[in-house]
Amino acid sequence: MPKATRSFVAQFLAATHLVTDFSLDESVSQEAGAAHAACTQRRRQPREGFSKRLLVEFSAGAHPMLKVDRLLTSDARRYRVAFPKLLMIP
Repeated sequence: MPKATRSFVAQFLAATHLVTDFSLDESVSQEAGAAHAACTQRRRQPREGFSKRLLVEFSAGAHPMLKVDRLLTSDARRYRVAFPKLLMIP
């Protein structure tokens, strides 16, 4: 949510009992890199229609896949191809 304030996010996390993990270890970086490489390869195939994506976007998918059990996102479609086993909460 681009216009969410820090206060709003803190209240939302507290009200929903969500926990944040601000550390990224090597396994997250490796998984994100592998997913980014696979996406780049798919983009090179004809008629795939994938837009260019930044490595940091893959960290946002790799972290919950390896460290928790789901991703809260407003655009599950963005992560579904790269992380098909990750449970998405729209």
